[in-house]
Amino acid sequence: MNIRSIVLGIALSAAALAAGAGLVALFAFRALDSAPTSARIVPDDAGVVVESADSCLFVVESGESASSVGERLEKAGIIRSALLWRIAARVDSARIKAGTYRIQGRLGMLAIRELFVSGKQLLIKLTIPEGSTLKKIAAALEAKGIVDSAAFLSAARDESLLKSYDIPGPSFEGYLYPDTYLFPKEYAADKVVKTMAETFFDKVADIAPRPLDTYAPKELFDRVVLASIVEREYRVPDEAPLIAGVFQNRLKIGMALQSCATVEYVITEIQGKPHPDVLYNRDIAIKDPYNTYIRPGLPPGPISSPGLVALEAAFNPASVDYLYFRLVDPAEGRHRFSRTLDEHIKAGVIYVKRLKAGS
Repeated sequence: MNIRSIVLGIALSAAALAAGAGLVALFAFRALDSAPTSARIVPDDAGVVVESADSCLFVVESGESASSVGERLEKAGIIRSALLWRIAARVDSARIKAGTYRIQGRLGMLAIRELFVSGKQLLIKLTIPEGSTLKKIAAALEAKGIVDSAAFLSAARDESLLKSYDIPGPSFEGYLYPDTYLFPKEYAADKVVKTMAETFFDKVADIAPRPLDTYAPKELFDRVVLASIVEREYRVPDEAPLIAGVFQNRLKIGMALQSCATVEYVITEIQGKPHPDVLYNRDIAIKDPYNTYIRPGLPPGPISSPGLVALEAAFNPASVDYLYFRLVDPAEGRHRFSRTLDEHIKAGVIYVKRLKAGS
């Protein structure tokens, strides 16, 4: 056997060993990449919420390192090797994104990493009822873990943000459309406000008699204020335009709106008291700019988030000659409309409408 044959033989043997080592490494990687076969053990401090046998929620904290995430995943029994997780993070330069993720099914390590890199977080469903106030929206957002109440209220009162939407009021009260939203957990407060405000303007653009850019900010503001009052006054949709028509007639002649809803706003949102069952003379005499019993014209700002029915009524009030209406059946929500004070039925007790479900 010549030297060439010997060298060739050694080379072939080395290649075979290398190929074998590569196959071993490949099988080892695949084994480590697969989900653990044993039942998951989730320590209390692993930052994991178990939903079912094959589904859990995992929170990647803002600024958390890939190593820390890998260690917690291994500790929770979701991946087999934190070391392999770190190696994958070094090989792949893509960064994982903070947020709350649902890991559903027995995903392998690389599939979990792909999920974290994609940023496809768990979205939280939140329904804001029509007639909600800014404070109630803030409380609902915080209860769902979407955003801190104080941070949301701060963003909703941010002057630069208000200016960007040409809102002349002191807050986004009335400009946050009541709807069902999907938000990530711990979402940025300004992004929540922008999402709801943009939904509002999209909805208004659909029902306004003319393009929104033809409305001066104050003109649009007044429509929103009126809609917010109508929202808290009507219960039967076909009466909303009539109620808006009554208020429009009163505004034209300088008559006080005398809206019970504005007094309720003073009591609940400004004074922080429980929602009243009835209003008495002492209530309608409260000295406050939002009390439309003692102050003619519209209040300084909206008193709720109006829905589509109230917004349509405010932009298209019924052409009627009514100046009065009163609730005749608190359960049904129907009103009696009249033209003169003599026709208007006076009552010693003013009925207050029950809050709409979820308000």
